[in-house]
Amino acid sequence: MKYKIDVIRVRENHITLNGWVVGRNPLSRPEFKVCDENDRPVNFKEVPTRRDDVSMIYFKKTVDNDLGFDITFDYERGRTYSLYIIMENQMKRIKFNEELIARRTSVGYKRREKIRDLCNFETLKVVVDNLQKHGLKAVYVKSKNKIKGLDSDFEYTEWYERVRPGDDEIKAQRQFDWTDGGKKSPVRFSIVIPVFETPDNYLRELLDSLLNQTYPYFEICIADGSRKGADKRKLLESYAAGDARVRFEVLGENRGIAGNTNAALDMAGGDYIVLCDHDDVVPETALYECAKCISQTPECDCLYTDEDKLDVDGGGIFDPHFKPDFNIDLLRSVNYICHLFVFRRELISSGRVGKFSPEYDGAQDYDFIFRITENSRCIRHIPKILYHWRCHMNSTASNPESKLYAFEAGARAIRAHYGRVHPELKINRIEKGEDYGIYHTYFELDEEPPVSVVIPNKDHTEDLDKAIRSLLKGNYRNLEFIIVENNSTLDKTWKYYEDIQKELPNVKVVRYEEKGFNFSRINNFGVKYASGRYILFMNNDVEMINPDSVKEMLGYCQREDVGIVGCKLLYEDDSIQHAGVVIGFGGIAGHTFIGLYDYQKSYFHRAVTAQDYSAVTAACLMTKRDVFDSVDGFSEDLAVAFNDIDYCLKVRSTDRLVVYNPYATFHHYESKSRGLEDTPEKVDRFNREVAKFMKKWPEILEKGDPYYNPNLTLRKSNFALRDLLKEGIGEPYHMEGIEKYL
Repeated sequence: MKYKIDVIRVRENHITLNGWVVGRNPLSRPEFKVCDENDRPVNFKEVPTRRDDVSMIYFKKTVDNDLGFDITFDYERGRTYSLYIIMENQMKRIKFNEELIARRTSVGYKRREKIRDLCNFETLKVVVDNLQKHGLKAVYVKSKNKIKGLDSDFEYTEWYERVRPGDDEIKAQRQFDWTDGGKKSPVRFSIVIPVFETPDNYLRELLDSLLNQTYPYFEICIADGSRKGADKRKLLESYAAGDARVRFEVLGENRGIAGNTNAALDMAGGDYIVLCDHDDVVPETALYECAKCISQTPECDCLYTDEDKLDVDGGGIFDPHFKPDFNIDLLRSVNYICHLFVFRRELISSGRVGKFSPEYDGAQDYDFIFRITENSRCIRHIPKILYHWRCHMNSTASNPESKLYAFEAGARAIRAHYGRVHPELKINRIEKGEDYGIYHTYFELDEEPPVSVVIPNKDHTEDLDKAIRSLLKGNYRNLEFIIVENNSTLDKTWKYYEDIQKELPNVKVVRYEEKGFNFSRINNFGVKYASGRYILFMNNDVEMINPDSVKEMLGYCQREDVGIVGCKLLYEDDSIQHAGVVIGFGGIAGHTFIGLYDYQKSYFHRAVTAQDYSAVTAACLMTKRDVFDSVDGFSEDLAVAFNDIDYCLKVRSTDRLVVYNPYATFHHYESKSRGLEDTPEKVDRFNREVAKFMKKWPEILEKGDPYYNPNLTLRKSNFALRDLLKEGIGEPYHMEGIEKYL
């Protein structure tokens, strides 16, 4: 039996343990027991959790078993408790008291645990497997990166304390004159709260946090849908008596989540509505930041903020969600907006947007956010933590499987949204993606429009043949292949060209005879010979994994508002090479989640979720032919570096989207045929092209990628917290060798 306690959270009167346990049999289930120092049983709550990362390490596959656990029990300081884990005729005992807990939660202990994790038997097995498959160099690089990363990421609580407003800033916010000396009326917020038998302490914490706001112009509208005898009348009367901004109605019945919220909406008279759950907490600066955003952008119809999670007792925050600016295809995959959500009241009072629909109870906010954003002129995102979402055992924030009906309602909300904004699209089905709450939409194609696959090649015919035949084995038939021959030198290459064109009439070899490597010019040349409505640019060392990949890419690319669709590229060992591109990584641009395996769970599942990005790699990229022509294709003054990123940004400048689709998956064997920047001349050319890119796209490099978040690092690809000691906003690119070209 193997086990680990990953997280220990102690609050005033209870303790929560998050961890995992496995046995020899992947389907074995543990039993748990909690006892005090006299070995007397203590009541506890246990919630099983998915741990596919553990499953992959120990069983090399995902098993249909919850290997993780959340265990909560009452805790009295000064006493010692024991957790017993029993499985497969073995029993382990773990002691907990204040001294042991302090030791286990210290930075030094966590660092030693990480080192132990790197040295255990299971890690050794993974290392041996990698050594056999990929050689010593690959193992060395991965191990070095792991060890380098031990001390590089902030603990969130430490990070939050560093960035939260200080006393002087809070005081200045409270004293700010929003009326400009009586010359204007400040925006007024209506905070809408549906209540249903909320524990008194949770409701008090919420109301206290709202009444403590640094921005004073708001009202609180509460609709209490609790059953008779369980209502909150007395508590709400005490708050209303103490502050006239608190208004409430006791409904006397539960009208459901949507009905209770609509009743609270009917009470609202403010300029903007703020949606708030009944058991969460709002930081004191939240409304100030919302009012500031609206004053700077008067046309703003709705806005949302970043958020984190609050543990049950309200004593600890964790799991921050730093979101991108508005990302419609991410929203169609998961309700990433969630909290805090603010919108102009006129959107519903005018009848343009209806109220909450009982049809979508459980995902009523998801459906409502779709309808609000569909009708908004301007959508803003405030990249600050302005909402603490309470996470308890039956909350979807903690255990999504506890509300499967909500997942199903969310799928209906997505289908209804597509029906309103893209009635031309046909949806086959909407299924669970990586996890509950993440959706995979399967689009139907009325026809199979011709797709021209443009592949540059210099020798390397074995790789090229693998690339071609992998697509031919797929589920899309209307393909033509344009092989752009680029100065091959081997006789067998010409023999291969002759044979493949005889065997496959949809393969055409065209000769590009200019000397030197210019990726942009080679691909532009190939497109001249393409007859398809869609172009699939593909390196000759790419091999399709999912046979539906071309259909997956076309599903998005067929939309009028989409100009480019990218895919997920994996190294030969199935770790990620590309899952979208962020402008600013490494100073210019870089791939996301490099080296991560799917079972390692990327940041809020972003690596395995369809979404919009500023750019994707042209190692495998689909685009429309007319879009390609309208922006003059790839920029030929960028021969090697960032030409695909430049192409994506040119397409984005025409108000078309660049979509990353993780369900289109390919292996990429690392640019085998291109060669390295290994001569002074090549390095100088690279530096010139970096300078050209920086001159061409200064705004996004300065302001930051809208599909990323300024609170996240630019030094690594894993969406870790920004290192406040080492990074500023828009960290500059390494300038040596480049300055002379700027």
